[in-house]
Amino acid sequence: MKINPIRRVLAVAVLLAACISAASAQTFDVKTHNLKNGMKVLVQEDHTIPNVAMYTFYRIGSRNERPGTTGLSHFFEHMMFNGAKKYGPGEFDRTMEAAGGANNAYTNKDVTVYQDWFPRSALELIFDLEADRIENLSFDPKMIGSERGVVASERRTSVDANNAGILNEQLWATAFTAHTYQWPVVGWMVDIENWTMEDLKHHFEMGYSPSNATMVVVGDVSAEEIFALADKKLESIPSHAPPPKVTTREPEQMGERRVTVHKFAQLPILQMAWHVPETASPDYYALSILQTILFSGQSSRLYQRVVDKDQLAINIFGGSGFSFDPTLFTVSAQPKAGVEPAKVEKAVYEELERVKDEQVTDQELEKAKNIVLANFYRQMDTINGRANTLGTYEVFFGDYHKLFTAVDSYNKVTKDDLKKVAQKYFAENNRTVATLIPEKTTPPKQ
Repeated sequence: MKINPIRRVLAVAVLLAACISAASAQTFDVKTHNLKNGMKVLVQEDHTIPNVAMYTFYRIGSRNERPGTTGLSHFFEHMMFNGAKKYGPGEFDRTMEAAGGANNAYTNKDVTVYQDWFPRSALELIFDLEADRIENLSFDPKMIGSERGVVASERRTSVDANNAGILNEQLWATAFTAHTYQWPVVGWMVDIENWTMEDLKHHFEMGYSPSNATMVVVGDVSAEEIFALADKKLESIPSHAPPPKVTTREPEQMGERRVTVHKFAQLPILQMAWHVPETASPDYYALSILQTILFSGQSSRLYQRVVDKDQLAINIFGGSGFSFDPTLFTVSAQPKAGVEPAKVEKAVYEELERVKDEQVTDQELEKAKNIVLANFYRQMDTINGRANTLGTYEVFFGDYHKLFTAVDSYNKVTKDDLKKVAQKYFAENNRTVATLIPEKTTPPKQ
C-alpha cells in the first residue's frame, strides 16, 4: 500500500514531538548561591564530558545608555578583552587558549554576555581571569583610543556601508519615540567619537557591578567547588549602584509611521515592525509559535506566499528577540528586481489578515510546535545550550524555574491564542514601515 507522504511526515512529527516533550519535561538539578556582593551563581552538574561552559550575564545594554553615551555597552564588550591588572593586553585570550579554552561575547539592547568554554582542569584559572577583568579592567588612554577606532570602523561596516543595517537602524529610531530601544547597540557615530573618560568609568562601574550580574556554570563540576571559587575569587569585588531603572514605557502608537532611505543599492529593501510585549509577557509563547508558522522554513506561510508562489522577493524573515521591555516584531524582505516594495508589503498584510480572520490548521500548529520544541531540546542537549538557556530564563523570564515549564507553555498554545495575538498586535496603527529605495548613482570612492 502506498503511504501518503504528508501523512507520513505528520506521523513522524507527532512522534518526535511526543519524545521531545517527554524528555524536555524532565527537570535537572540546579543549585544557586548568592555572593555577599550581590552576584548570583547558578550551577548545573553534568559529568558526561570533562568540559565546562560558563556564561556571565550583565544587565547592561543600549537601553541603559542616554544621548551622548550610546554605544558604550558594546564598547565595553571589546574593552573587557584588552587587559587588566594581572593579565595585560591580549593575555586574556592567550592564557585561556593555552589552557584549552575559548571565549566569546555579545551585546544587545538589554544585556552583555560573556561566554567561556574550557576543560575542567582550567577551572580556577578561568575564575582568576574573570575576577581580574571585572575588578581591575584597564582604562589605558591609548587602548581606549585604539578600541574607539575599532568600534567606529565596525559601525561604518555594519551600518553605514550596510543597506539592511542602516534601514534597520532607521526602523527602530522611528518606531520608538520615548523608550531607549530607539538607538542602535553600536551607538551613533557622534557619540562614539565623543565619549569622555568620566562617561566610560561611570558606565563600567554601574554595568559591571557584581550585583548586576548572574553567572551560570554547567559541566563537569560540583556546585560546592564553584561556590567556593566564587567566594574566593569574586565575593571580595565591591558592588556599586546598578544602572538606574528604565521606567519609560513607549506610548501607545496611534497611527502608522513610515521612513524612507534613499541609498545606492542594487535592490530595494522592505522592513516592517509592530510593537509587541516583553519576553516575560504571557503572550510570549503564542507569539513564538506564530513566528514559526510565518517564517520557519520554505513551507512557512510568508515564504510560500512572497517567495515561492507570487515570486515577489528573494527572501523574507522576521520575529522578535528576548527583551526586558516591550519590543518590536519585525519583518524583512528583499524584493526581486523590478518588483515594487508595495507589492511585497501588500502580500504580507494579506497573510497577516488571514491569521487574524481564520484559525491556522491543526497541521500548521502541530508542525510549529514540533519545530520550536526540537530547537528547545537541542539547546538542552549540550552544556553550552543549557548554560545559555538557564541564564536567559533567569534574566529575561525572571526565574530559571520557568525553564522547566516551557514545554508545557508551548504545548498549551491554541489556534485561538494565535488568532488573538495576531488581532491584538498586528494592527495598522501599531505598524512602522521602513523602505530603502535604490539610488542608481555610483557611490563615492572611500
